[in-house]
Amino acid sequence: MKSFKLIFVTLIVAFFTSSMSAQNGNIQGSISDENGIYVPGATVIIEDLNMGVVSDNDGKFTFISVPEGTHQLLIKYLGFSDVSREIEVTAGKTISIAINLNSESLELEGVEVSAYGLSGQARALNTQKNNTNITNVVSTDQIGKFPDANIGDAIKRIPGITMQVDQGEARNIIVRGLSPQLNSVTLNGSRIPSAEGDNRNVQMDLIPSDMIQTIEVNKAVTPDMDGDAIGGSVNLITRTAPQGFRVSATAGSGINFITNKRILNGSFLVGDRTNDGKFGWMLSASVNDNDFGSDNVEAEWSDEFEYNTGIQDSEGEDIIEEMGVNPYATEYEIRTYLVQRIRRSFSANLDYKLDDNNSVYLKTMYNWRDDRENRLAYSNKILDGEDISSDDFTIDANNNLIGFPVEAKRETKGGIPGGRNQNARLEDQRMQNYSIGGDHLFGKLKFDWMGSYAKASEERPNERYITYESEFGIDRSLDTKKPYFTPQNIEDTALDNYELDEITEEYQYTEEEDINAFLNFELPADFFGNGNGIIKFGARTRLKSKNRDNNFFEYSPLSSQYDTMDLVDTRDYSDEDFLAGSQYQAGYFVTPEFLGDLDLENGDEFKKESVPDEYLRANFDVDEDVYAGYIMTTQKLTDKLTLLAGLRIENTQVSATGNRILDEEDLVGEVTDKSSYTNILPGVHFKYDLSDKTILRFAWTNTLSRPNYVDLVPYVDVVTEDEELYLGNADLDPTTSMNFDLMAEHYFKSVGILSGGVFYKKIDKFIYTSVFETTDDFYGVGTTDFDVYQPQNGDNASIFGAEISFQRKLDFLPGFAKNFNVYFNYTYLSSDAEGIKNEDGEERDDLDLPNTSPNMFNGSLGYNSKKLSVRLSANYSDSYIDEIGGNPFEDRYYDEQFFLDFNISYAITNNLRVYADLNNITNQPLRYYQGQKDRTMQMEYYEKRLTFGIKYDLFKK
Repeated sequence: MKSFKLIFVTLIVAFFTSSMSAQNGNIQGSISDENGIYVPGATVIIEDLNMGVVSDNDGKFTFISVPEGTHQLLIKYLGFSDVSREIEVTAGKTISIAINLNSESLELEGVEVSAYGLSGQARALNTQKNNTNITNVVSTDQIGKFPDANIGDAIKRIPGITMQVDQGEARNIIVRGLSPQLNSVTLNGSRIPSAEGDNRNVQMDLIPSDMIQTIEVNKAVTPDMDGDAIGGSVNLITRTAPQGFRVSATAGSGINFITNKRILNGSFLVGDRTNDGKFGWMLSASVNDNDFGSDNVEAEWSDEFEYNTGIQDSEGEDIIEEMGVNPYATEYEIRTYLVQRIRRSFSANLDYKLDDNNSVYLKTMYNWRDDRENRLAYSNKILDGEDISSDDFTIDANNNLIGFPVEAKRETKGGIPGGRNQNARLEDQRMQNYSIGGDHLFGKLKFDWMGSYAKASEERPNERYITYESEFGIDRSLDTKKPYFTPQNIEDTALDNYELDEITEEYQYTEEEDINAFLNFELPADFFGNGNGIIKFGARTRLKSKNRDNNFFEYSPLSSQYDTMDLVDTRDYSDEDFLAGSQYQAGYFVTPEFLGDLDLENGDEFKKESVPDEYLRANFDVDEDVYAGYIMTTQKLTDKLTLLAGLRIENTQVSATGNRILDEEDLVGEVTDKSSYTNILPGVHFKYDLSDKTILRFAWTNTLSRPNYVDLVPYVDVVTEDEELYLGNADLDPTTSMNFDLMAEHYFKSVGILSGGVFYKKIDKFIYTSVFETTDDFYGVGTTDFDVYQPQNGDNASIFGAEISFQRKLDFLPGFAKNFNVYFNYTYLSSDAEGIKNEDGEERDDLDLPNTSPNMFNGSLGYNSKKLSVRLSANYSDSYIDEIGGNPFEDRYYDEQFFLDFNISYAITNNLRVYADLNNITNQPLRYYQGQKDRTMQMEYYEKRLTFGIKYDLFKK
């Protein structure tokens, strides 16, 4: 309360003293290139006054309380000669100036300007160089140099970043080895909501890369940023209106080699500004239609086996014999995915300059993705021990279980016919964000504000499954890297031996809404007399609500016409070119068209029954309100040393409602729990300029991560048959981290960088799923000694890392070789986690923190002449533990990945360019393994993808 009183008093004083002295005025300026595109990250200096500022993402800069008279503005920009402009300051007024950087200002021939204006690499590196905190910045034309369709694939090129993929596209971001839910993603500074039901992950593959102007990865956050960013904060900045007319368009096509089906993509952008420069607008849209798929094999492993001895005990119960064997696959599955993914994005950004001191803006974005999927899954699962006799299995001399009986299933996933479903499972994901804000100058007081509404949703209507099952014996291959089962008698696999197991239809809907508002105030405050000092303070509110509403129904036929698989429409989905290996042949499945045409709501043909155990635990309502305030100051301690220090306070209030369930399907009632907590987050950043192009940075910051929503829901699910309890935990504490960063950067005149640094994170109260036993009947009669699964806080974890990055044009080489450029970065991580207990309640001391890849590498070799651009790009991430099991044998690992991509473009004219991209040259699969590297849990292949097209860009200033 005292801190808020201090802020209030400071505001009152500021307003009464904000009128400029009789001898002072203000300067508001903007910097753009020769095409009217704003230039961020430029240093603007008034040397005789020892004053300096940096242009923001919109190319704007402000000087406050400048003495009346004539002054020289000096503009410094990496890769350009210094630019000087004279300006006359009038007392009591704000003077506007527009500064243009053009090709005549070039310091070196290697800096790209051409018809496309200032290179995005120059924009990005100048912004990164002049930021006080540790960041990585990637601009729109850097993104365009890589063959990345979505923003997730573009972000993975940044040092310390790796991505988890979905159907071959980068979806979930891992920053410096921290899980996706430990990082924040914002759009123009406003938090992006998540449509994921189980976590806070933002689907990065939902946003097309060509809708974004700049990507900022803040690895050391400042007090004016949200504190929930243990790994880092990723800010996506949309395009803003140019100073003059601009129109840009892309049209392309391509082919997915896994399905030999087409790709279609297109985008356009148009913007302009009125002659008086006050009103600017930018409209853009993008569409990508991708018809592809994947080839998948999955397995689950055990080193225990049991069978029925055929002997009864004294109570007449069969005696089940348990024995240890070499690890074997208890379940084996071949999956064929057929996917069509249509991504659409729309954006409209407006800004209006009321006068020299006041401007307002509106920024909007709407992303909509339809994901249609058919999945054909053939699975074999070992029978329960009570159903296996001593004659049903074979163990060889080396204790390998090589033959046993299985339950075999053939399952088709689909949807209803027509409309957008088209006999496929439709996943409709949408993310929308609408922000309105303003920038104001009241004498010495700078004031900016923003309010936003954002919503993310995922809807899966009429998702249908039909499954047929049989039983027979199999022989197991001893190849654990490529597990494979062979039927002992091929006649057992005939379609008339497969009987109907179930027909189901489900509906899933997840929605998250965010209302954000913030206020920022900034005043000049030069405590050390070295110029450029400021004090900044503000407040922020984020009101979030999230709910999930699923249902699930089973349909039983009232006639025998569906009893066996030979009675229904089937199709052979075998593929001799199956990417996991030709031995994996899927066989026959019910066609999606037949499944879609079933009239399941016809009571004369089907009996409909709800299946609560499929959705009761999943449904929840959560409200989370965050109220934050901060104060910080930036001071020049010397001519070379800059300090940024401050404090942020965040209060979180949570209300979570879940279901109390008995035996998975009986709803006893709802349970609501409320909690609140406050986090105090101090931070200090030092920036030391060894020279104009060499910088040292140090940061000490404190951050947090809030628990996943599903973990907060106070559900209680008693599964009597399995003697298991599943509990939520509304009392979870947030995970917190104390972070230390040290970084050195050297910038080249030819617009390049060499940087390196180390970082350390001390993490407290990380969250994991604990397994333990009840000691009494608290959860109902007879629940003593039940196994309990509940998310809980661990003790602590630590991460140590080092990263190095290098990029530059090789302009020191002779002849055509000077057009080559290189880019690479490498990140090393070491981590450990404490306080995690195994299934026996003993603490494990052999664990890394989940999702921490020990080695990450990005690299590219490019060639750029005036017309031709060629680039070969590589991306590598090492294997890491993904999910902690009850013991080391059960731990799941995400395997290493190496992607290789190639792209080429040629400028036909200054405005017209053709391009071609080839992705995933290495046919890199998504792979998980259990316990050790040669024990495959999942391998999913996507093949190569070729796209090509034409780009047009016209500027008229």
